[in-house]
Amino acid sequence: MPLPTAYKDDELADIAALVNSAYRGELATKGWTSESYLLGGQRTDEETLRADLAAAPGATILTFRDAPGEKPHACAWLEPAGDDAWYVGMVTVSPLRQDGGLGRAMLEACEAHAKARGGKTMRMTVISVRDTLIAWYQRRGYRLTGETQPFPYGDERFGVPQRDDLTFVVMEKAL
Repeated sequence: MPLPTAYKDDELADIAALVNSAYRGELATKGWTSESYLLGGQRTDEETLRADLAAAPGATILTFRDAPGEKPHACAWLEPAGDDAWYVGMVTVSPLRQDGGLGRAMLEACEAHAKARGGKTMRMTVISVRDTLIAWYQRRGYRLTGETQPFPYGDERFGVPQRDDLTFVVMEKAL
């Protein structure tokens, strides 16, 4: 497996394209992580990533690529969340590279990054109706906390909902 590297500012457009291809794009139908049946529109864009990173001190995007200078084929958002907890989100693997262990490796890299910085707990949110994805995270040691968060209806930065019953479940894992 490749070693993770932190994003570079000039590749945020490539990261946004990767994320959109896995979650919503034409290629998303080739991967099992697609949420295009739940949400239309894009998942993110360069401007949103840049603004979110600026608003979250300590946040980063870890990436995997085959060689230096190549576009990333996997990434994840990682951010300190207080109380020795770290938030992990936007875990992405190109639909053309899924089922090869890259998602698991990316998640493990995020956990190692957080632990090296004093993290004791990983937290994430997952759309509640994504049963297969929730089960995948559970197999990696994450547990449902019982906590939910509302889906940001009306904020198209997160996509255009195709149904009206979306919420987030909160999952966590002790490191």
